[in-house]
Amino acid sequence: MNLVYRLIYDTAALKILKKMDKQVAARITLWLHERLDNCVNPRLWGKALNGNLGEFWRYRIGNYRVLCKIEDHKLKVLVLELDYRKDIYD
Repeated sequence: MNLVYRLIYDTAALKILKKMDKQVAARITLWLHERLDNCVNPRLWGKALNGNLGEFWRYRIGNYRVLCKIEDHKLKVLVLELDYRKDIYD
């Protein structure tokens, strides 16, 4: 039996999604759910960040970036931040 990760949204990430253009938000959530919800290894799709953001993973969806924290002990991927690629790391 393989253990799978669950996709969880932080309340701040949900607020950002609600303010976004509906088509962009739908594209992002579809991408996240297809690849990260119930997956065995969420690291396949993303990239680990360095420096003071070293505990986070970045997922690239078109011109947008999604910052997540992968919690292995709880088997969950926590979506923390979403933004346009040039603004995400500010």
